Amino acid sequence: MQTVLILLGPPGAGKGTQAARLAGALSSPHVSTGDLFRENLGQGTELGQKAKQFMESGRLVPDALVIDMLFDRVAKSDCQAGYLLDGFPRTVAQAQALDARLSGATVRALNLSVADAALIERLTGRWTCKGCAHVHHERFSPPVKAGVCDKCGGSLYQRTDDSREVVEKRLSVYREQTRPVEAHYRARGVLADLDGSRTPDQVFSAMLAAAQGAQG
Repeated sequence: MQTVLILLGPPGAGKGTQAARLAGALSSPHVSTGDLFRENLGQGTELGQKAKQFMESGRLVPDALVIDMLFDRVAKSDCQAGYLLDGFPRTVAQAQALDARLSGATVRALNLSVADAALIERLTGRWTCKGCAHVHHERFSPPVKAGVCDKCGGSLYQRTDDSREVVEKRLSVYREQTRPVEAHYRARGVLADLDGSRTPDQVFSAMLAAAQGAQG
């Protein structure tokens, strides 16, 4: 039976980093809806063209189109045994629509919980290299020389979406729109709550154990 792992958690919880690591450990494809958008738009696929029409007119891409894009990807042979889903669903409506399409699969949602104060510190302390896009953190991985990337010597800058004002807005949107998705999967009895404030290795070990339990 196909096993679908859904990663949940607020911005800054470490989903992207852990998803890539978990996918490698499980030999399971990491399917990111953000990547799917970029691929379909870049390749000019039929689905990409449809999405582009909504985006260019300032409208949200409908859930049905996002799900069509997702299932076009997971219909490929590498996803036959299962896959790791990152970035979707973001609303209860999306979760319900996804449920309808995954009726024959084993679903497990892994939810990374991190306090808002820790998330704000993680996100607002990030500095990105203009040259190679490597990310430093002023507390956790500061550059040897202030303002200079350790990897390539390029200059560091703070992205707009890493400013405190934008970070707080992103967390507010998450609480309003996406946190109810946790309750949706909790009610179904398929949610595993994991402490995302621990070290990356500890978080990974907990996620791997939860994922392997779902596969078993």
